[in-house]
Amino acid sequence: MEMKKIMVFFFAIFLLAGCSLVEEVSNGVNYVAEATEFVEEVSIFTQEIPTLTEQAVTDEQARMELETKLVEMKEDMEEFNSLQAPDMAADVHQQIVEYNNAALKNIDSYLEMVENGTLDITAIEENELIQSLQEISKTLDLLREFGQ
Repeated sequence: MEMKKIMVFFFAIFLLAGCSLVEEVSNGVNYVAEATEFVEEVSIFTQEIPTLTEQAVTDEQARMELETKLVEMKEDMEEFNSLQAPDMAADVHQQIVEYNNAALKNIDSYLEMVENGTLDITAIEENELIQSLQEISKTLDLLREFGQ
């Protein structure tokens, strides 16, 4: 009878460990999908912002659209930063968070220029927002490696 209890005990531990492993893999797959989607959004935003900024200098509608997109990107970055990355992607996640934090500071200063009406064509060149966004976009290949 004792041997049966020991076997049941070890079997239960084995099942729990297996469930933990399955959960880790599942979390990893979910994280990679979310992170990839986020980085793809950043890439699109990076391509759109120079033209939109140029239009926003003289067009009030474009200025409002630029402001909206900046606020949405800021919210997306803050949401991404709060994600819990699985161990396998912790380094990449931390790297993206650091780029996000740099971009967030730049978005705030960019938003201030938009709201104060001090936005001009050189603003996009002088602000380091595009550079920060491009760094985030470069992580896409790393995320795709985790997804395979």
